[in-house]
Amino acid sequence: MEHSLEPFAEPRKRFPAFDPAGRAGASFKPQHFEAIANAPTSIGFLEVHAENYMGAGGTPHALLESMRALLPISLHGVCMSIGGPDPLDEAHLSRFAALVERYEPFTVSEHLAWSTHDDIFFNDLLPLPYTGETLTRVCEHIERMQAAIRRPILLENPSTYVLFRESTWKETDFLREIVKRTGCGLLLDVNNVFVSATNHGYSAGDYLAQFPLEHVGEIHLAGHDEQEDDEGAPLLIDSHDRPVSDPVWLLYEKVIAARGPVTTLIEWDADIPDWPVLRAEAEAATHILDRYRAPEGSVKRHVLQS
Repeated sequence: MEHSLEPFAEPRKRFPAFDPAGRAGASFKPQHFEAIANAPTSIGFLEVHAENYMGAGGTPHALLESMRALLPISLHGVCMSIGGPDPLDEAHLSRFAALVERYEPFTVSEHLAWSTHDDIFFNDLLPLPYTGETLTRVCEHIERMQAAIRRPILLENPSTYVLFRESTWKETDFLREIVKRTGCGLLLDVNNVFVSATNHGYSAGDYLAQFPLEHVGEIHLAGHDEQEDDEGAPLLIDSHDRPVSDPVWLLYEKVIAARGPVTTLIEWDADIPDWPVLRAEAEAATHILDRYRAPEGSVKRHVLQS
């Protein structure tokens, strides 16, 4: 039986009810605080990594609280290790839940990946074999997380560099089944799709044509590094340290044409540019969103083809 997202929903209480649905936002970096505060309407929303705010107070929280009073935020987790073999870290989950309560993010997201085993933390988002056993474990972890934060999460598709012979599910079917079993939504990272497709030699367009777009609550866009493997074949790294590439923009526009405007984030986490550069990337996304924003009362959609 499919789950509904509605039972988790709770009204926001402390902050202005500004709805960022269908708008473009950017990662919040403290060095951009003044520029954003001086012109908060220049961006649709801000996203932060939960793990950067696990402390109780200090400058990070002071800046974020000021931003939250001006703009909606989305909370993006990178260390929950939803795909890991061990139960979720309850102390980490408790701190995460406290952030959700404190800042009332309009979306909460995590990765279809793992990063911990026993007491060891790996500073990476590692891929999973798509098997029935993995599916059960991931769903159990998502349900535990959603129970702790009392709301549904969005699960992000990974960027991958290896595949597993034992996988028995296609990634898109695996994600669709997770949604069916847990009631979570999906975060579609278009750059991750392009990176994985290039690295493994399949069509990014075919992948997106099979993706359950109806469950997508947020989209991520980012830059990637172009390298070569030991045999000279293209190898892309999801680096988040440069502008979105032209092929990713083209894929993104196909998704928006098929799905309609979806809240979209520009991720930039290394070699951080000045705010106008990051804002310009968000404005480029806004132009595409506006192009497919149907007039009120009408429907404007295209079939996504590979």
